[in-house]
Amino acid sequence: MPEPKSILLTISNVSKHFPGTLALDNVNLDVYEGEIHAICGENGAGKSTLMKILSGVYPYGSYQGEIYFGGQEVRFATIKSSERLGIRIIYQELTLVPQMTVADNIMLGAEPNKYGVIDQNQLYRDTEELLKSYNLDIPYNARVGSLGIGKQQMVEIAKALSGKARLLILDEPTSALTIDETNVLMHILRDLKRRGVTCIYISHKLEEVFAIADRITVLRDGQVVGTHAASDLDQNRVISLMVGRELTNQYPTRTKKIGDITFQVKEWTVARPGESTPVVKDISFDLRQGEILGISGLMGSGRTELVQSIFGEYGRRLSGELLLGGEPIEIRSSQDAIHYGLALLTEDRKGTSLVLKHSVLTNATLPSLPDLVNWSIIDSNKELAVAYHYQEKLQIKTPTIHALVNSLSGGNQQKVALAKWLMTEPKILIMDEPTRGIDVGTKYEVYRLMNDLTEQGVSIIMVSSELPEILGMSDRILVMYEGTVAGIVENQDVSGETIMRLATGGA
Repeated sequence: MPEPKSILLTISNVSKHFPGTLALDNVNLDVYEGEIHAICGENGAGKSTLMKILSGVYPYGSYQGEIYFGGQEVRFATIKSSERLGIRIIYQELTLVPQMTVADNIMLGAEPNKYGVIDQNQLYRDTEELLKSYNLDIPYNARVGSLGIGKQQMVEIAKALSGKARLLILDEPTSALTIDETNVLMHILRDLKRRGVTCIYISHKLEEVFAIADRITVLRDGQVVGTHAASDLDQNRVISLMVGRELTNQYPTRTKKIGDITFQVKEWTVARPGESTPVVKDISFDLRQGEILGISGLMGSGRTELVQSIFGEYGRRLSGELLLGGEPIEIRSSQDAIHYGLALLTEDRKGTSLVLKHSVLTNATLPSLPDLVNWSIIDSNKELAVAYHYQEKLQIKTPTIHALVNSLSGGNQQKVALAKWLMTEPKILIMDEPTRGIDVGTKYEVYRLMNDLTEQGVSIIMVSSELPEILGMSDRILVMYEGTVAGIVENQDVSGETIMRLATGGA
């Protein structure tokens, strides 16, 4: 018989309350030594709250229940107290210092020193050795702010590994990684497992969960609804446990009502801010009323730069024109874009879509304030009425419409960002990574909303790194490669292989 595994972590009867919300409700969970244990659940299910308790962000006394680590009860007062026992967490939101080097970030707080002075040479040697040991192709002396988001995420991972972790918690670690970077991470996790490190892996990407996890725990509404060996489950079963119902079709059925060409981009060429070399080169396409045009391509292909420049918020246009209803228009800023009926849901909801320390109300109505003003004064009754309307329409879960946006789950934050733009009643809605970091249930709601909008005549441009999403939602697909259009294909029996061949420069 196989030798029974020892338990490293026990969570016993843990509950956590926030004002108006029971985030965790009597959670019980065991994690075995040396396993990769996945935790799945919809946004708001309690995953991040539980991890913040384990890492000391929410200290002992702010929750009910007990935590046992290595057979001993632990009562963390701070993050440092959990780190001293070897618990390290990698958050979805990066915690790096952009102005500092890779080495300085990785060793921050644990720098080697001589006589109280940081030994910079030793710091660089230790960092270089750590990066090489995990096959991380990152220059140790590069400034973190100069790296792409994917590379920064790998720095965050290296920082956690530098601390001799016994338990490594990863919260949506691949949300900004390329396929190759994700494969590197999977290799690292398997290597850590061989070295005896235990991992808790949180992800909405179920294909990753099944590729890496030994066991899977599903949370729903703050409660554990089941823990199973990954080999005893499939994706459909996990989804049904997460949402409390069978989700037979990931993409809702759509009634297509595609009309005439409403928007055109012609020979569009744009340089990065302060530069003259084009990052978007001679791009032309048209968009029809009620159509969803998917934009696919590898990270760095220029997808985000394209849509942000069209919206007037990126770089310097070198050539090209925009036509709306056949008439040329000039968009020099987001204010111009909104005037012409465009809206842009950006890929970085925390950085560029929302003002996190403001309320749901003020975020949702921000672009629409000119329409909510009477004699230069905001009509608060009208503002509340329209905000409540979209809260109900999008089913935004919040204790109150005056709650701060940073207190909401990722999926509900995304709904607030959507509400903000829907209030402007756009003719053309540009959505850059609209479902990044949100659960399958909320994804379905977003997809259904997109279908409803197209039936009302709204045209949608959707940028996505998820190939199934591109294939599942688009009428046509524009594929980008190195800032150019590699091809525009009708989404009729087109294969993922065709899309990837175009995205990698193949004919």
